[in-house]
Amino acid sequence: MKLALTIFMISLVVLLGCAPAPDPGDKATTPPKESSTPAPAGEVQQAVEGYVNGEWITNWDDALRFATALNRPVLVNFTGSDWCGWCIRLRNEVFSQQDFIDYASANLVLLTLDFPRSLPQSDELKAQNRSLQERFRIEGYPSIILVNSQGAEINRTGYQQGGAAAYVAHLRQLLARN
Repeated sequence: MKLALTIFMISLVVLLGCAPAPDPGDKATTPPKESSTPAPAGEVQQAVEGYVNGEWITNWDDALRFATALNRPVLVNFTGSDWCGWCIRLRNEVFSQQDFIDYASANLVLLTLDFPRSLPQSDELKAQNRSLQERFRIEGYPSIILVNSQGAEINRTGYQQGGAAAYVAHLRQLLARN
C-alpha cells in the first residue's frame, strides 16, 4: 500500500510540476491580464509614453522600446497561465507581492509570453510567442529570461521557493553577473 501511494505521489508531482512547453505548432490560446500596482506614491519614476511601471505587457517590440527608453532589462515570463501549476505559484507567491512589484516598478520592464490552453489569443500574439519560444529554446514553464534592451539574453531562471523578497534577491544576483 505504501509503495502504491508513493508511486501515485511521485506521478502527481511529475504531472503537475514538470509540464513541458507546448509544441510551437500547437494551437495555444490569451493571457489573462496580469496586473500589478505601480510603485508606491512618492517614488520618483521615469515615465515613458505607453508604459506604466510595474505593469505586465505582451508585446516584445514594445518591451524592448521601453527597456531602451528606461535603461532597464526586460523580465520575460514564459508561462502557461491557465494550466501550469508552477507558473501559478510564481504569480501568486512572487509576481503579485509588494516586494516584487516595488522592485520591478523601479528596475524592470515586465513582459509576459503566455501559452494558455483555454484562453483566447490573437493569431498575431500566438505567432510572436511561438517565435520567441523557439528563439530562446523554451522547453518548460515557467521560464524566466532576463534580456537587455537589444533582446540579448542576460540570464535565465524559473520558479524559486522563498517568496518575493528572496526572488528579488535572486534577480539582483542574476543581473549582477552581467
